[in-house]
Amino acid sequence: MVAKVIVNPVAGARSTEQKWPHISRLMRDMGFSYDFQYTESQGHAIEIARTAALNGYPYLVAVGGDGTINEVVNGILTASQDQKTLMGVVDTGTGNDFVRSLGLDGNYLHSCQHLLSPKHTQVDAGLVIFQKDGRKVSRFFVNGAGVGFDAEVAAATEHMPKALGGTIPFVMALAKTLVGYRNKTIDIRLDTDDYTRRVLSVIVANGSYFGGGMKIAPSALITDSRFDVITLGDVNKLEILQTFPKIYKGTHITHPKVKTEHAHFVSITSGEGLYLQADGELLGKTPATFEVLPQALTMVF
Repeated sequence: MVAKVIVNPVAGARSTEQKWPHISRLMRDMGFSYDFQYTESQGHAIEIARTAALNGYPYLVAVGGDGTINEVVNGILTASQDQKTLMGVVDTGTGNDFVRSLGLDGNYLHSCQHLLSPKHTQVDAGLVIFQKDGRKVSRFFVNGAGVGFDAEVAAATEHMPKALGGTIPFVMALAKTLVGYRNKTIDIRLDTDDYTRRVLSVIVANGSYFGGGMKIAPSALITDSRFDVITLGDVNKLEILQTFPKIYKGTHITHPKVKTEHAHFVSITSGEGLYLQADGELLGKTPATFEVLPQALTMVF
């Protein structure tokens, strides 16, 4: 079996290009049979993965960060949703959130060693439909999506220096966003139940982590065929600062204004278009719908 390895050389603060020769030698020494292709621009990994899946590659491996993983997932699922294409991950990014949700430690050398694992696990994905440039657009995600404050932070993070890693730029962007952000009133549907809420953010979680190691949804499982929907309610700035450190341990969910619910379908609308992020990538704005796709991907790890 020959795998297609999709390498994002600029992932991990442009460190992946330097890591790749070591990774490739390790793969060869393991007896892993593959050919590879570098990505050249944002969105290119989607194109490569889709073409590879359509051309019959049975196994695709993403070498990069959460954004690269998201693009390879989108390439696989836009080619086919029959679960026949295997996917592996060598995480060389700054956030490492999806591999944490898989239960891996984020060490890219350890990730290589899992590529020949006989353990194949079917994991869930999500499909989000949202607004971009006045039209409806869809995107798959595997780790989580969010509306509100976290998406504003994602927008600010794009302008932060990646060389500082995953957590520090996120915290810097969070602090910058916090100064001017105001909570939003939204209408939210969870399956068949409708609510109007004043919120800081709503996180539609497939995995447990986001933002470079924050355990935002501690009970979320990528194999349970449902979303954990975390509503961060009408908290003030002092409450945010007091609660923020708890997110890394997942103990923020005990706050009375933090609500954890479960749903297979989520719809969010607001009087103003709110920013939307998925797997840490800024996508567009609300209104948005989120649908869980049970066992959509077959992962090797």
